[in-house]
Amino acid sequence: MPELVYSETRHRAAWAERTDRELLEGIRDRDETALDELIARKAGPLIQLAYRVVGDREEARDIVQVALFRVWESIDRFDPRWSPNTWIYRIVNNLAIDHLRSRRSRERQVEPVRQHLRQVAQGRSQNRLANLDGTEVAGIFRELAGELTDKQRSVFILRELEGLSSREVAEIVDCRESTVRNHLFNARKVLRQAVLERYPEYARRYADSQEGAR
Repeated sequence: MPELVYSETRHRAAWAERTDRELLEGIRDRDETALDELIARKAGPLIQLAYRVVGDREEARDIVQVALFRVWESIDRFDPRWSPNTWIYRIVNNLAIDHLRSRRSRERQVEPVRQHLRQVAQGRSQNRLANLDGTEVAGIFRELAGELTDKQRSVFILRELEGLSSREVAEIVDCRESTVRNHLFNARKVLRQAVLERYPEYARRYADSQEGAR
């Protein structure tokens, strides 16, 4: 038994030294230890990506769990010419967008209540903006992101928040780099207008941050 445990430990340690591409090759060979290493390596960043799309930490965890199961089940669809990160990010992004669309459908029946709460929040915003902390600011931008189309939302999150290149984003959302730039431009425009309308005192800081990002 000790020799068996030692052998398994060495096997896991060996996978920890492999590249992402080699992990996918191991998964293709149905090595569960390779999958375990991929989960340990990627789960955190993937949950953060899903969370930025859907705005709920537990839902993000569920999405990533499904995504990693799909990696295991669909590994034969992975083309070695692709970047492993691009392929996995695409799976997570698509699942997160699908989940968001499903949630929107469920929420239509409570839209009047949400509109009322939004009006109340707008009425209080000027008194509260001066005391916003980081968590509240993140909440504001999660709300404003609802003004974006699914493609704009994905491009903005992947490019501005995840820091991926335009080429990587284009591969993930399956469009041209020029289209990525158009989506990003339009997303910034929509967000700026939404800030101006709902949080005028915060608009100046947002505008300044976008100017600095250019």
